[in-house]
Amino acid sequence: MILYINCCVREESRTARLAQAYLEKLGKEYKEVYLPDENIQPMDRQRVNQRMELAGKGDFDDEMFRYARDFVEADEIVIAAPYWDLSFPSLLKIYIENIYAVGLVCRYTDEGEAVGLCKAERLTYITTAGGQYVPDYSYGYLKSLAMDFFGIKSTRLIKAEMLDIVGYDAEAIVQKAIDEM
Repeated sequence: MILYINCCVREESRTARLAQAYLEKLGKEYKEVYLPDENIQPMDRQRVNQRMELAGKGDFDDEMFRYARDFVEADEIVIAAPYWDLSFPSLLKIYIENIYAVGLVCRYTDEGEAVGLCKAERLTYITTAGGQYVPDYSYGYLKSLAMDFFGIKSTRLIKAEMLDIVGYDAEAIVQKAIDEM
């Protein structure tokens, strides 16, 4: 199963357009999690304690783990998130908080090293930027999580940048990104 995590809040989202083109090129069915419509809450004291208690028992059947279960079982993960304020929308960070369940998405060795438990072979991150794209706090962060903590062997970045800069042809830039997928 392909898990498509959609963090695009605008109806005219260029990031969503790139993601749809990518998913069409894959030609497979996918499960979409449209984050703006989900009631994902940040982890607070009560939820963190509940997660730790359940995870300590190895009980991941609770509803709070549904996003993590889908993430772990996906064969491929596609994340679409616009480049906002040098990163991605906060909804995506909240999603990540909610999926990071030790014992489900990863485990730790006695030496404290993370061992990823996700089935996905690849995570593809798709984004667009009005100006220059700097991947450090968006793709770089997700790449590190995927490869160092989740056990996902490969990541890919698909981007279109400089879309709102005078003198650049935004449509041509988006189309080029689609053509190069």
